[in-house]
Amino acid sequence: MAARTQGLTKAYGSGETRVVALDAVEVAVGRGEFVAIMGPSGSGKSTLMHCLAGLDTATGGQIWIGETELTRLKDKHLTQLRRDKIGFIFQAFNLLPTLTALENITLPMDIAGRRPEAEWLNEVIDTVGLRERLGHRPSELSGGQQQRVACARALASRPEIIFADEPTGNLDSRAGAEVLGFLRRSVDDLGQTIVMVTHDPVAAGHADRVVFLADGRIVDELADPIADSVLDRMRRFDGAGRRS
Repeated sequence: MAARTQGLTKAYGSGETRVVALDAVEVAVGRGEFVAIMGPSGSGKSTLMHCLAGLDTATGGQIWIGETELTRLKDKHLTQLRRDKIGFIFQAFNLLPTLTALENITLPMDIAGRRPEAEWLNEVIDTVGLRERLGHRPSELSGGQQQRVACARALASRPEIIFADEPTGNLDSRAGAEVLGFLRRSVDDLGQTIVMVTHDPVAAGHADRVVFLADGRIVDELADPIADSVLDRMRRFDGAGRRS
């Protein structure tokens, strides 16, 4: 498994104000798998991704990335694990405006004092299709190109798993399709593992499997999804849950 949880619970507050965002969630992501997480607003989907990625702490239960249990790590080792084994793609591209596309791609490794593997970096650059734009700064790139730079940055260090939080949320349909196509190819051609939170049935249709949350619990799964089947499942959960 690339990632898994056992009895994962996340609660905020205490006493009468206690809110349970995740309620004994058990989920597993296989290596080389593309999993989408969906659910109504407040279902706990973003909380689940943040806990899996080590960006938020669990109230109870266990989380593993590969063979490493996150819930046992101290802050220093958790930071190292996020740096070395996890890639992130966010809705906001989070590119530094003064750096070129190539410099943004290699920035995390530069900060860590690591040299990128030239052969792998070239393969990633060719997969994202931005070889002719590597010397351009973000302001000189379209939204779709900026997000592809962000995707390449996540892939460049060869992480064990990539977490993508609404990666097409700021893109038009054409640019979104380009990014989703790239994510799909990174799984199929590069063997990457991806967990993506999305509200978009079309985006979820690019995944191998969709996990549905409602009220902080996994309520359904769908293998080999297409947009229509995802939308049909989502209609069942309309109005369910209101937690963040």
